[in-house]
Amino acid sequence: MAEFPTPLVTPDTRPFWDGCKEGKLLLQRCLSCRSLRYPPRPMCPQCNSLESEWVPASGRGTLFSFTVTHQALNPSLNDKLPHVIILVELAEGMRMTSNLLDCPPEDVRIGMPLEVVFAKVNDELTLPKFRPAPGSWQAAQLP
Repeated sequence: MAEFPTPLVTPDTRPFWDGCKEGKLLLQRCLSCRSLRYPPRPMCPQCNSLESEWVPASGRGTLFSFTVTHQALNPSLNDKLPHVIILVELAEGMRMTSNLLDCPPEDVRIGMPLEVVFAKVNDELTLPKFRPAPGSWQAAQLP
C-alpha cells in the first residue's frame, strides 16, 4: 500500500506542526506590524520584517469553500472516500485548506461554523482537520 502523503516540515513551519502535535493551532504574528499570517513563511507580507512569534488561534472558523472527492489520486486515501476537502476562513481572518470530519458530504454547507480537531498520522505528524462546531445549526442535523 502507498504511504500517506505528508507535508514537508521545514524550519519555518516546524512550530506550526509542533503546535498541532500538542493540540494547538498556532499562527505566526509579525513582531513589527503585529499582523497574523498563514501559511508560515520567513517574511511578513505586510512589512517585510523577518521577526515573528507564534500565537494560539481560536480553532474556530467558517466554511468558505469545499469539494467532495470521490476518487483518490493516492492509493493510501482509498479507504477515506468520499472525503470533503475544505477551505476554512479562520476567526482570525486567514484561510486554511483541510478536511471536514463528522459530517456527511450531502450536509456540507458554505458558511457553516467549524472547529479544529487534531488527527495523529504518526509519531511525527498531527494534522489540523475540522468538524461542525457543537451547537451549530449544522451539528444539530447530524445523527
